Amino acid sequence: MNHLEEQRSTNSAAEPAALIAMSGGVDSSVAAKCMLDQGYSCIGCTMRLYENDMIGLDLLATCCSKKDTDDARSVCERLGIPYHIFHYEKEFQEKVIEPFVQAYERCETPNPCIDCNRCMKFAALFEKAEALGCRKIVTGHYARIEERDGHFYLKKAVDPAKDQSYVLYQLTEEQLTRIAFPLGEYTKDQVRKIAEEQSFRNAEKKESQDICFVPDGDYAGMICRYRNHDYPEGDIVDSAGNVLGRHRGLIHYTIGQRRGLGVPADRRIYVTRLDPEKNQVVLSDEADLFHNEVRLRDFHWITGEIPGSEIRCKAKIRYRHREQPATLIPGPEGGTATLIFDEPQRAATPGQSAVFYDGEYVLGGGIIVL
Repeated sequence: MNHLEEQRSTNSAAEPAALIAMSGGVDSSVAAKCMLDQGYSCIGCTMRLYENDMIGLDLLATCCSKKDTDDARSVCERLGIPYHIFHYEKEFQEKVIEPFVQAYERCETPNPCIDCNRCMKFAALFEKAEALGCRKIVTGHYARIEERDGHFYLKKAVDPAKDQSYVLYQLTEEQLTRIAFPLGEYTKDQVRKIAEEQSFRNAEKKESQDICFVPDGDYAGMICRYRNHDYPEGDIVDSAGNVLGRHRGLIHYTIGQRRGLGVPADRRIYVTRLDPEKNQVVLSDEADLFHNEVRLRDFHWITGEIPGSEIRCKAKIRYRHREQPATLIPGPEGGTATLIFDEPQRAATPGQSAVFYDGEYVLGGGIIVL
């Protein structure tokens, strides 16, 4: 019997058990403490997602660095719970990094954290939890789950400044029955205070604001290293097709961008469109960034019961966007939808996700295609 089989045997006799996804940060550490306080038998784990040569950078300030795994292990030792490192490099490359790169090559601006949650934390890790006999998967996300009338609902966190429900919209109701987000009722200051009271070595650890496999924030540089080639230059044009300059490759640009264009202008101009067929970056006035209508693909409804007609909701078109009133119109095939905002919204960007809310409740979302 190996150590994982031994762990499963132990958990079977000491239900309920929870598998804690631990990044080495303060949030997942406190999440583990909260689950212990709730009477769960806990196992901490870190998902090893990539190696240096996959992204062309040293693993610094990321969720896969040696320091982070050391921090996670230290917390588990302090809490008296087992700790494991699970290797998912191949799966992460196939399901997160490669789609991220392909999206940029299609002139989209993706959010890989959403894919990571869907494919890794709440798919691959579910299988590991099953093998270990764990009833719950636990993460340090700031969100809440409510059970009511025999159904499970995803809700915003109590702390609006930390709410992460946006990146969790791909969850299903069935998955919500097996997930716990113990930090949803706390503020960040409260979480740090708990960590300090427990003498966790990461209590004051700085949060990473970048995508984990792009720790320097240079998305285009990472893509060029990953593909081992540069992307062709082309024309920068105005909305009438007049050539204004040259671009460095379409992967360097995104909708709404104003800085780093290298084009002299007597007013503020922005990237309003990327044209992969002509290999052109189109610049225009800010007014051309505003649209009422946003079309979506990969439409997902958390309950699985897609509305049969249009509904009113609030929606946000990127993580830091303030949600706005809109009418949601599901498509006839079920995988598409259209959002009609009451007021025009700025810089709806292909590849980003639009997420729908009914008050505190997350309804679902989809990928913007414009």
